[in-house]
Amino acid sequence: MSGVNDSRRRFLATAGLGLPAAGIAASSAAEQSSEQPPRLKYRTLGNTGVKVTALSFGCMTTSDEAVIRRAAELGIIHFDTARSYQNGNNERMVGTALKGRRKQVVISSKTQAKNRQEAEDQLDTSLRELGTDYLDIWYLHAKGTPEEVTDDLLEVQRAAKKAGKIRFAGVSTHFNMDQMLDHLVKRRQTDVVLTTYNFSMRNVAAAGQQSRQTDMTAAIQKARKAGMGIVAMKTMAGGVARVGRGDRLYGADPEALKKVLGTKSGALAAIKWVLRNESVDTAIVCMTDHEQFDENVRAMAEPYTDRDESTLRTLLAYIGPNYCRMCGSCNGLCARGVPVPDVLRFLTYAEGYGQFALARERFLELPEDVRAIRCSDCGTCSVECPNGVRVRGRVMRAQELFA
Repeated sequence: MSGVNDSRRRFLATAGLGLPAAGIAASSAAEQSSEQPPRLKYRTLGNTGVKVTALSFGCMTTSDEAVIRRAAELGIIHFDTARSYQNGNNERMVGTALKGRRKQVVISSKTQAKNRQEAEDQLDTSLRELGTDYLDIWYLHAKGTPEEVTDDLLEVQRAAKKAGKIRFAGVSTHFNMDQMLDHLVKRRQTDVVLTTYNFSMRNVAAAGQQSRQTDMTAAIQKARKAGMGIVAMKTMAGGVARVGRGDRLYGADPEALKKVLGTKSGALAAIKWVLRNESVDTAIVCMTDHEQFDENVRAMAEPYTDRDESTLRTLLAYIGPNYCRMCGSCNGLCARGVPVPDVLRFLTYAEGYGQFALARERFLELPEDVRAIRCSDCGTCSVECPNGVRVRGRVMRAQELFA
């Protein structure tokens, strides 16, 4: 069993967030086939005309193709992967899992290519690995500034559309999201945006500073009104699956959390918070096993309640000083050149999702001179987070783990 599964189950058990028996994944194929089908809700992806379920399947951390197959059998439409996931093996696994269902599903993948030739090559590789002759959505991945969405890369997408290799052009953004959405709306070249969006973003930034979180919600609404498809990611705000473990990261007291959180799942509440925004067409959520799928799919059928709100406020109190909102207030770099939001995102992969190998792989992709920087050499940190994240301590933690 993977670390992320252990983390999820410890969270549900120690924090008193266990699911009702009907929500637990069946332990045998016979039990799975006899269970009630999930109640699905559909939304249209911007002006594409494509209908997708409000919950989509993020495949980044999935290694069991049976979970993907079952999700497709039960009616989930959209499955998201990327050229870079699991050293390129994720696309092959997704293609195998969805073989024979190509016409019934929407598949998206991504490239982090910096130039035209590399992007073209990666698209052809993605198609080959997925066993398909087209992608429904192809994202220019992890773009945090308008300058990164170059004319050359946009031209590759236009040419790929014309050649029938992709249906829709997308951009994904983890950082500076509100400004990126505004820029992409003005460029009018992007059909779908994949953007970080979660419950931590409704908090107001520190006094005297404009809240990027408020701007983010407005930016999503504006982009959707302009016809752009909106896909939300990072819906769990990183550490949701860890709070009940009582470990040293959050210093959480499981007994205290049990009294406050009762029987509601923080993960479920987090997804419901995102889906209550009608401007979000779908949310891709990483799911590694049947138990996670059974829990998460409930978000489409259940309303967001006062108890969900209480749960998330409690969770935010614990994760707030440790989770980077990717809002762009720090301009993305410290005075010595460390890309703070990226490094903290890598740390989330390791600590929040149990994906240490992925986190270290991303860290080692940073330039050598950046990897050599040590925050312990600085007397003070040049980054003052308006949301109260302990930037220096968190980056030092990442350097200890990955360098």
